[in-house]
Amino acid sequence: MITNEQEFLVAKNATTSLFLLPSMANRHGLITGATGTGKTVTLQTLAESFSSLGVPVFMADVKGDLSGIAAPAQPSGKIAERISELKLAESGYTPKGCPVCFFDVFGRQGHPLRVTISELGPLLLSRVLNLNEVQTGLLHMAFRIADDQGLLLLDLKDLRSLLVHLNEEKAEYQKTYGNISAASLGAIQRGLLRLEEEGGDLFFGEPALNIEDLLQTDAEGHGIVNILCAKELIGRPKLYSTFLLYLLSELYENLPETGDPKQPRLVFFFDEAHLLFTGIEDALLEKIEQVVRLIRSKGVGVYFISQNPADLPDTILGQLGNRIQHALRAFTPREQKAVLAAAASFRPNPDFVTEQVIGELGVGEALVSLLDAKGVPSVVQRCYILPPQSYVGALDEAQKQQCMRNSLLRGVYDESVDRESAYELLQKRAAQKEQEAQLAQQEQALEQQRAQLAKQQEKEQERERLAKEREVRRLKSSVVNAIATQAARSIKNPIGRAIGSSLMRGLLGNLFGTRK
Repeated sequence: MITNEQEFLVAKNATTSLFLLPSMANRHGLITGATGTGKTVTLQTLAESFSSLGVPVFMADVKGDLSGIAAPAQPSGKIAERISELKLAESGYTPKGCPVCFFDVFGRQGHPLRVTISELGPLLLSRVLNLNEVQTGLLHMAFRIADDQGLLLLDLKDLRSLLVHLNEEKAEYQKTYGNISAASLGAIQRGLLRLEEEGGDLFFGEPALNIEDLLQTDAEGHGIVNILCAKELIGRPKLYSTFLLYLLSELYENLPETGDPKQPRLVFFFDEAHLLFTGIEDALLEKIEQVVRLIRSKGVGVYFISQNPADLPDTILGQLGNRIQHALRAFTPREQKAVLAAAASFRPNPDFVTEQVIGELGVGEALVSLLDAKGVPSVVQRCYILPPQSYVGALDEAQKQQCMRNSLLRGVYDESVDRESAYELLQKRAAQKEQEAQLAQQEQALEQQRAQLAKQQEKEQERERLAKEREVRRLKSSVVNAIATQAARSIKNPIGRAIGSSLMRGLLGNLFGTRK
């Protein structure tokens, strides 16, 4: 709840009011507590306060009960009692809703939210596919080859077609890029198949989310509360956490440096944060640490929500300045150790023992420590979190549809686009290659026909030559026979015999080449 231009009220007790300074909001924060202790309501209170300040918000609704932030509160029961007990009406408490934009990876409860394969990148995609180190290395190689070959990877069919292409042409690619294991290719393909069965074909594609669309305000200057409807997505924990990490990375890479602004450009709530760090690889953890450490200079505040501070690595916890700790239950030695660790993260208050109070907190009550104007954490206070000015619970379907109709992004992401990318290009290449192969076969067939025709011509010429020779021999034989016959007739008289003999010798010499 905004009290002036410089701060907004977060929590109160009988003697103390705790304010979060907008200039310190990008120093990140942490909201922790056991199930049912009030974390979701705390998140809603903070989100609506940022929105009233003109700061856009992004948060995931994993239980389906945050959509009520779009409607005014209807105080009753314990919420009405809390308003009266804390005398909030005197401080300006007024029921009101926030401008909301709903997103849904599956396109059922909000605007479809997509990302391209290329934008997600091999590191995050390997986490979604649950690949080992060798398979991840091959996936990096596939992305490099796609870049070198000018192949856009937009959706799952693009990546699948690329993997098939690598398998078919691996002998050629191995000369430049290294070994391409058929077993690793198969593992990646099986991972893509599982991802598609889980709805990944809806998640990957275009139009992809434009980060700038998360930074909008309404006509009155209130920050838009962007809600990712994740009730279904949370059933795919790696896809859920990887997508939120992708959004953080995109914000970090695309937003300009702002230094230390008077208020954030965007506040990002990462609910169920433990899912991000479960079984995380070292390379990815380093990337998260870098993003969390540096993104505040881009004017983005990140608030992690989880059950226990121990769910987050110490390197991340050390960067979270604003902390709200709801009740923790400690029945086992491990849980007791976690309570001690949570208590040790606060500046002690001499009025109570922190680790003892953590187990005594009621619903909506919390230990709160916020940064002061110098960036120093305040002494921890036991307070009640302010109830939201918006409705606690889910909107009915009619109200939600009305919000969708009024959305600034109506029609921007609703229809998918399938432009030419790796799948189409590889199909064209395959078709061209097949056509070239067919032409080569046809040319080979024509060459064979020409060779056969040449052979037939040679045989025909040989037959003609032999026939001519036979004809010459026949003619020669006929002439000889005729001369012999004439000579025989002439032998009957002496003069004729002499002339015939002489004539015979001359003719025979001419015919047989014996005359000189």
